[in-house]
Amino acid sequence: MVNIPQSGTRITLLARLRRDPGNQEAWSEFVDHYGAKIMGWCLKWRLQEADAQDVTQNVLLKLAQKMRDFQYDPARSFRAWLKRIVQHACSDFVESRRRPGLGSGDSQVGQLLHQAEARADLLQQLEEEFDREILEEAMYRVRLRVAPQTWQAFWLTAWEGLAGAEAAQRIPMQVAQVYVAKRRVQKMLQEEVAKLERPED
Repeated sequence: MVNIPQSGTRITLLARLRRDPGNQEAWSEFVDHYGAKIMGWCLKWRLQEADAQDVTQNVLLKLAQKMRDFQYDPARSFRAWLKRIVQHACSDFVESRRRPGLGSGDSQVGQLLHQAEARADLLQQLEEEFDREILEEAMYRVRLRVAPQTWQAFWLTAWEGLAGAEAAQRIPMQVAQVYVAKRRVQKMLQEEVAKLERPED
């Protein structure tokens, strides 16, 4: 279940970093959130713990460097921008592993990051985290704009999976109103997500 933040200060972590690369608090959150995703990806692809920690640290470092230097193209989506940064970070990391003096123990890491399937999986992990952040922020914003009963009707039916009649009894509200409220909130969420994914936001 999605946890709705209690304040709107987080917004989207990647968007904050894109706007203010010097924000240390945002970088700390970036390491916590995205580091866990990268580490989980490494372990899923059966890297040893030490290699997984090394890859996580290095890919985070490369991502941070790319995000600071990358020139964002407003004609492209934020997701395309993120994908390009991840691809560059992985490529840079693989290239750094090819330098003389690094032992043969690095071959598993290099092979993993060369696999298109593995790189696509890493990108999916990071996109899922980005999507979660976007949804949390959209939900926070919409919840502030609707009546408590409207939000409750949406939450009970969309997130808790209750039937309209059961939700209507809990609120209380007429069944038809429950469905109207649910659709209204869903539409508002879609609009907020679209706004948050736009470069200017």
